[in-house]
Amino acid sequence: MARDTTDQTPLGTVDDMAAYLAEGSKPKERFRIGTEHEKFAFFRADNSPVPYFGEASISALLKGMQEKLGWEPIMDGDNIIGLGEQSGMGAISIEPGGQFELSGAPLETLHETCKESNQHLAVLRDVAEPMGIRFLGIGGSPKWSLAETPRMPKSRYDIMTRYMPKVGSQGLDMMYRTCTIQVNLDFSSEADMRAKMRVSMKLQSLATALFASSPFTEGNPNGLLSWRGDIWRDTDNQRAGVLPFTFKPDFSFGDYVAWAIEAPMYFVVRDGRYHDCTHITFRQFMDGALKGEIADWQPQLGDWTNHLSTLFPDVRLKRFLEMRGADGGPWRRICALPAFWVGLLYDDAALAAADALTADWSVEDVVALRDSVPAQGLAASVAGRPLLDVARDVIAISRQGLQARARLNGDGQDESVFLNPLEEVLAKRSTLADDLLSLYHGRWGGSVEPVFTEYQY
Repeated sequence: MARDTTDQTPLGTVDDMAAYLAEGSKPKERFRIGTEHEKFAFFRADNSPVPYFGEASISALLKGMQEKLGWEPIMDGDNIIGLGEQSGMGAISIEPGGQFELSGAPLETLHETCKESNQHLAVLRDVAEPMGIRFLGIGGSPKWSLAETPRMPKSRYDIMTRYMPKVGSQGLDMMYRTCTIQVNLDFSSEADMRAKMRVSMKLQSLATALFASSPFTEGNPNGLLSWRGDIWRDTDNQRAGVLPFTFKPDFSFGDYVAWAIEAPMYFVVRDGRYHDCTHITFRQFMDGALKGEIADWQPQLGDWTNHLSTLFPDVRLKRFLEMRGADGGPWRRICALPAFWVGLLYDDAALAAADALTADWSVEDVVALRDSVPAQGLAASVAGRPLLDVARDVIAISRQGLQARARLNGDGQDESVFLNPLEEVLAKRSTLADDLLSLYHGRWGGSVEPVFTEYQY
């Protein structure tokens, strides 16, 4: 989850807001890869969730990481809620249910990304081990009920917790009981952003299928492969899902702004205090709706950047693009997810090939795929074609894109090595969720408890 900002620059016109997004454009040689991953913290002794307060707790983990890394604490009132690397490049944050997140620095290669994740998990384990805490890398909380899941003392989350049940049936599950792997990628121009948005919006549900790892809820199979993917089908549909207008041949930064300002707000921050603004849209805020409610009612640039971070489409546009479709997973998946998207989007020939492959997919096809994938996974179809066949073609394009980048490690390997976990999924025709269900019905004897041992960090 993004760090909330307090930039007090007066907010300009709608055109200025679109220009703000466009300023993210950068030459291709400056493209970077920003990888985020979340994991569930649990006590090794009994697989119970880790609370925020106490000697062995989420807050103690953050303080321990602060001592090890020397990063700056991020506070909400008196509570530490995250850490920021001094240059502003990397951050550690907590999700509403205590999910522990690394928002990685913008790095040049996937080799660096994988090294960063490995180092983060090693330091975190050093801090967590004396507290008897480990971390689970899958997409959905397999055991704990919503009532059993701890709640983090973060003002943004208090507002969202009150609001979510009003706008969807699964928003609280999204907040408290899911984990994701996400990658943030650059664009060079509006046209480049448009092509990347179109391709990635169409293929996001393929990522959901490939990375599906949330087949359990409260100790039992839930009938799904990606419970997380299903949760996003009814969380807050005014700000989530597939955005049909991104498929337009002239889709622009201005189109995204026009959609974003019609979405209800969550909050504004003034003098460190969060004000609940769920009763108005951002456009109403711009028109003076908070005049008389708060002293500094005029919109600020920080309000706009915060609002952008509270929108949840399958691909989110800021000054970069965020790929949001994947379940969380084990360590190799943390490297595979950015590899999948970098291969498709950072090589011009690969991007063109992916665009051509999906050119005939209608909005209706993409929405239907999004609806079917949580239960069917790679057994779903899109535009009359088996998704498994599409997956083979797309991963082949991604591999070609990574090979063309030719970013080698010390052993002379290019970045395509990080696609190997996905190649294994295709070879077995079995996702991680399928594997977990086979274990549950077989060696695990109808229990989810072994997942905490076998898929821990």
